[in-house]
Amino acid sequence: MAQTRLPHDAKAGPTKSEVRAVLRAKLALGPDDHFAEVGSCTGAVTADAARDAGRVTAVERKRERVETTERNLAANGLADAVDVREAEAPNGLPEDADALFLGGSRNYEAVLDYAVDASVETVVMNVSRLEVAGAATEAFRERDLLEEVVQFQVSHGYELAGATSFDSQNPVYMLVGSATEDAAEGDR
Repeated sequence: MAQTRLPHDAKAGPTKSEVRAVLRAKLALGPDDHFAEVGSCTGAVTADAARDAGRVTAVERKRERVETTERNLAANGLADAVDVREAEAPNGLPEDADALFLGGSRNYEAVLDYAVDASVETVVMNVSRLEVAGAATEAFRERDLLEEVVQFQVSHGYELAGATSFDSQNPVYMLVGSATEDAAEGDR
């Protein structure tokens, strides 16, 4: 599997590679899927999805992050594989998305409403702040989207006095759900 290279910085940090690995497993994208990302930032998740899904749409509201996404996609040979749109979600989202990822919490309730209206099969949202995780979990529940909440934390080893110690990253809360009845019944 090709590693996603991110030579261009968005000054917001990409979704960490370990988190992206879990995200890829939860999304389970295939060649017939249309994946949409809200808040593409560096394009890390977008690039991973472009390797798995048949179509990919990335929506980013900040012009400089749109440019960063486009440059990182090009660095990975994926410039033509993604429709990158500068818009504030839910504006700019495609009408036919099968899977949706929210990388941030801005306008998430309106984006979740879009997911329900569009019957998006898989909806995943990553959150790093506890209060937002609680509010987002409730928003998923209110819309009958929530299937699971996963909390995980990654630590990386480093040498300390001739032994290995660990430097931990912030925990991530991953909310996973669906706006389709089939998926909610376990037919995904």
